[in-house]
Amino acid sequence: MLTPSARISAPRFSRQLSTSLISKMKVLPYKARSDNWMYLIIDSSNEAAVVDPYDANKISGAVKEQRANVTSLITTHHHADHSGGNSKFLSLHPNLKVYAGSTQSPGTNTVVKDGDTFTLGQDITVKCLHTPCHTQDSICFFLEDKKTGQRGVFTGDTLFLAGCGRFFEGTPEEMHAALTKLSNLPEDTIVYNGHEYTKGSAKFGLTIEPDNQHLKELLKKAENDSCTTGKSTIGDEKNWNVFMRLDTPQAKQATGKTEAVEIMGRLREMKNAM
Repeated sequence: MLTPSARISAPRFSRQLSTSLISKMKVLPYKARSDNWMYLIIDSSNEAAVVDPYDANKISGAVKEQRANVTSLITTHHHADHSGGNSKFLSLHPNLKVYAGSTQSPGTNTVVKDGDTFTLGQDITVKCLHTPCHTQDSICFFLEDKKTGQRGVFTGDTLFLAGCGRFFEGTPEEMHAALTKLSNLPEDTIVYNGHEYTKGSAKFGLTIEPDNQHLKELLKKAENDSCTTGKSTIGDEKNWNVFMRLDTPQAKQATGKTEAVEIMGRLREMKNAM
């Protein structure tokens, strides 16, 4: 199990490890494969949900260790490295509500669409944000603790720290719309993404904005921290994520484009080529 790290005091790397995210709600990240993130969310009543439980045995062990009552399984998109553990997890924990953007994810019994809401436990409300591009069934799940007001968003492979997912099933227009939707969330919303790609994303960002001090700080932290998820916010992403900064002179110069959607497409091509 991951253990809490010391609070990071450097500017624009806002969060300590997310086990202490909220006094009433715990978010525990667990590594699967080499760089995937799975999550266990536990509310004040000890009711729990898992997110993208690819390594079903590992996260089932975490549920037992936390003595949590898991009632829900959340899938961000259908790719096997995110949904591939659903069937195994459901064999270990049957009769769960399984939320996903389509039935392409194994075990789905509740297909959600943009704007749908549901609750976890006593205090957590969840809003579903349809963010098609990486896959057409990609859903980001925005959580808010009704008592504390603190917030988090599980972005799967749509938004990474300082990056975004490949456009496997979508277009630059769709990714631009998806990241715009996420940028409109409250700036203190904590980001929980699907992969530990932060180091590579920050390095790419610095090829576009070499003087961005926020990116420099992020890269420094990522080089010394194997778990960056849960330690930044939507506000941070606006400061260092070049895919959310399409109107900067640097982005226009680097891509040779002036329109946001064209810049998005060219940036993705450049990142793919790295």
